[in-house]
Amino acid sequence: MEYRRLGRSGLTISEIAYGNWLTHGSQVEADAAKACIRAALDVGITTFDTADAYAGTRAEDIMGRALEGERRSGLEIFTKVYFPTGTGENDNGLGRKHILESVDASLRRLRTDYVDLYQAHRYDHSTPLEETMEAFADVVRSGKALYIGVSEWTADQLRAGHQLARELRIPLISNQPQYNAIWRVIEAEVLPASEQLGIGQIVWSPILQGVLTGKYQPGQPPPEGSRATDEKGGATFVGRFLRDEVLERVQLLRPLADEAGLSLAQLAVAWVLQNPGVCAAIIGASRPEQVTENAAAAGTRLDTDLRKAIDEVLEPVVERDPRLTAGYPANNT
Repeated sequence: MEYRRLGRSGLTISEIAYGNWLTHGSQVEADAAKACIRAALDVGITTFDTADAYAGTRAEDIMGRALEGERRSGLEIFTKVYFPTGTGENDNGLGRKHILESVDASLRRLRTDYVDLYQAHRYDHSTPLEETMEAFADVVRSGKALYIGVSEWTADQLRAGHQLARELRIPLISNQPQYNAIWRVIEAEVLPASEQLGIGQIVWSPILQGVLTGKYQPGQPPPEGSRATDEKGGATFVGRFLRDEVLERVQLLRPLADEAGLSLAQLAVAWVLQNPGVCAAIIGASRPEQVTENAAAAGTRLDTDLRKAIDEVLEPVVERDPRLTAGYPANNT
């Protein structure tokens, strides 16, 4: 495993992070989830990402149980707030009441006194940004979070949030967008703005929910037990990419991966980590061996010719339009 600073902050994280969206508490039961987290620890992953809304709050609880007993100072635990965690009118969004109540609930489920990074899971258009950032400032000053981050914010939203964070003297250091060799939406505006602001990217879906592993074959139904067949595990999200034009292009990457001595999954993760704005790639897993395989991409360097060849293969199916959304129902990632 290799490690990087997150943005311009002093926080060092593993360049492969382990996340449990769509898995813990839904697609993967507690024992299997614990085995995946143990595999992550065994390969040197120290950074663990979750959110209060994942699996109706169960994902945080499972992660907390699995990490319990580990040396806390050797871990970086991240979580998020925004999506509904209850049925009340204030059980969602980035209002002060929801943020302050949610951070306490997350800490209880995660069995920790603080999180290293507390993230706004989306931008809240119904709450003044000043209120949101002031609430985050109180979370940091109370010692319940060390740093603040966001997820899927636009370039303009990042600039506005970063300015308020500077005025409040709190460290807003990261953004968590979807990014992979096919979904490159952040390249147009978010990456340049983030570089200017010193905000690092912790990217999710580096293998496009399995699409870039090559396991989905053009003209064939998805394999049984795959994410594309599990309504609880993101079938709707994956489905938008299961087009023959995409799957055929992915298969053309296989000779390139073979020549580099990598699996297709490792090639996809390594590609993401080559971008200088990316500080970590979040991997998820339903089996421990998936963690081991994907984490092996850490430290891999793809030469210029290989990157050019990958771009040439995928260019016809690359998504670049910054007006596109993350594509998952309710954008709950």
